[in-house]
Amino acid sequence: MEDEDRLYRLNGVTHVAGYIDAEPAKVISGVRRQQNMHLHDRIIPYLKTADLYHLARLNSQWFWVDEPLLKAFIERWRPEMHTFHMPFGECSITLQDVAYQLGLPIDGEPVSGCLTEFENLMEHGKPAWVWFCELFGELPLQSKVKQMTVCYTWFHERFRVLPADATDETVRIYARAYILMLLSSQLFADKNANRVHLRWLPYLASLDDLGRYNWGSAALAWLYRCLCRGTNRNVVNLAGPLQLLQSWIFWRFPTLRPSGFDVFGFHLASRWATFLLRNDPGDQRSVSARLSLDRLRVHDFVWEPYSSAEVGAVIHPKILADEHLGYGRPSLA
Repeated sequence: MEDEDRLYRLNGVTHVAGYIDAEPAKVISGVRRQQNMHLHDRIIPYLKTADLYHLARLNSQWFWVDEPLLKAFIERWRPEMHTFHMPFGECSITLQDVAYQLGLPIDGEPVSGCLTEFENLMEHGKPAWVWFCELFGELPLQSKVKQMTVCYTWFHERFRVLPADATDETVRIYARAYILMLLSSQLFADKNANRVHLRWLPYLASLDDLGRYNWGSAALAWLYRCLCRGTNRNVVNLAGPLQLLQSWIFWRFPTLRPSGFDVFGFHLASRWATFLLRNDPGDQRSVSARLSLDRLRVHDFVWEPYSSAEVGAVIHPKILADEHLGYGRPSLA
């Protein structure tokens, strides 16, 4: 029993797996927010330059996440290894999965910076709100501001419709707003599901340089961090790129995949664009998901889901570059 207690405590944090029987109906709620920003034709070139265009297209193909299924996977997540412990062994999401599922670059300069003292990264020590005003042309209403965050609603109201006679500089401002919302809602969502943090200002200052960054690695690292937090028994909300996690599950585990989604294009996460949740009560689906994972065997895991001719026919040529092909192995231990 002493060893079992130690197994379910990680750095002083109580692992949720040790309390499954005591809390069979508990379901972690996914923090999810669709961006709801219109993808104007004139800002698409900036998204392509930033290597974020494929991710932007996911906004119009947004699908619901199956929270009980994700919770069942979190119960099997081990922060020490960053892997899911399954009956047949260990598996995890890799950079190859990020590239294929979301179409993000997985090489380039790192996305980094201190989140608590990010103002030190500002240009020549420029105050954050001064820089915000320069980049977006105005400051939000004080009612829309909380510390170093701005409500999503302000961006929706201010930048949703691009004027037909917009100047090139106005288009750049709208592109910054769209990219800021895209990063905050799709890749790096946190528990502040309705707010945008100003930490992204240093990246938005130069739209032409956004394509230099390794967005895929940053998104994967953030997902790992959110999964590690989710193993805490007391955590009830799960943030991060949850669509990436669920799409990975559907591609890698055919027995967990919904039926009727045989046609797909690129990016591969768009395959589930019309996915809807069943109407079963959440606690029943949670128990069912656990049972499904308990029954998994090694042949239920797809080792190379992207090797088929069907995937090769739709994948973007850039994803097939030699430097990307080795980032996905091994994903099963």
